[in-house]
Amino acid sequence: QVHLREFGGGSGQAGGSLSLSCAASGYNVGAYCLAWFRQVAGKDLEWVGLVSNRGTTSVIDSVRGRFTLSRDNAKDTLDLVMKNLKPEDTAKYYCGKGIAGWCTSDTKHYSDWGQGTQVTVSS
Repeated sequence: QVHLREFGGGSGQAGGSLSLSCAASGYNVGAYCLAWFRQVAGKDLEWVGLVSNRGTTSVIDSVRGRFTLSRDNAKDTLDLVMKNLKPEDTAKYYCGKGIAGWCTSDTKHYSDWGQGTQVTVSS
């Protein structure tokens, strides 16, 4: 059974840093795309970034240069280091597992999700 669980998050100040981690289990983690999405209450999920099974990373323009994604296939984890935080980064962050053969920013290419973790950035 696929299981994704996010850790970290919490509250931070604008300009500060926070880190998130996603622990994946129940499948061959290294063979699938992993990604971070975020959601503000009342709005759609927004893709933040991804790491393909080959280690290729991609992030949304609004976080480029501030957020860094990495995965550890030995530990089956996906990490997100967020620096120079902005109030607009406030959201609930979710880890997603890609479906076989796909690694995109589209939620339809993700089959499983964690329960999410809240990040709140104050100005």
